[in-house]
Amino acid sequence: MGIAAAFVLMIALALTGCGGEPKPVDGADQRGRAETDATDGKPPKADAVLPPGGEAPRLAGEGLEGAARAAGCKLESFKSTSRGHVSDPDQEIDYSSAPPTSGKHFATAAEDAAYLTAPDEKALVHSLEHGRAVIRFKADLPRGARASLRAFFEEDSFQTLLTPDETGSDYEVAATAWNRDPSPNGTGRPLGCDAFTPKVFEALQAFKKRHRSKGPEAIP
Repeated sequence: MGIAAAFVLMIALALTGCGGEPKPVDGADQRGRAETDATDGKPPKADAVLPPGGEAPRLAGEGLEGAARAAGCKLESFKSTSRGHVSDPDQEIDYSSAPPTSGKHFATAAEDAAYLTAPDEKALVHSLEHGRAVIRFKADLPRGARASLRAFFEEDSFQTLLTPDETGSDYEVAATAWNRDPSPNGTGRPLGCDAFTPKVFEALQAFKKRHRSKGPEAIP
């Protein structure tokens, strides 16, 4: 694992002051303190959600459309109607898709990281605006699948977030991005996979390759 990925996994901070309490892989809260279990005072175990020891598969570098088709995943696009900010953590946003790909969001984005619990959707949407790819997975996937997803993230974590899916989507694995074109609001890009298979990784890699760094608000 590279230094950047290790840094993300060990001390990544969640968003500040946006009402959610996401837990990155190390169990640090949004202020960098260790979360503790209510019963024994010990930090939560990361392997409950994203186990270590998985292997990222070797990838052939297929194109996105072919890789998505082979994995049984669906590609869509949604015209964005807003890039506005909201401040109320309890405000519900009627996003055009689940998981969301664009729209109103918090003024603070979620950090690039692998998360044990999902940040607020409004923070994740701001991350998409910054050109990030957000990969989501069902927390009840088999342990081996979740371990492989963590290994896949560690191998190439550039401008990527990995989080359990708490949107109510039916997809076992999904990825989202927000493209800047057409101006002024751009286009939301989701990849949805009904079932997890090893072929999903090829689709996820092709999705990241195409869509990272192309958000309406380019942030390195």
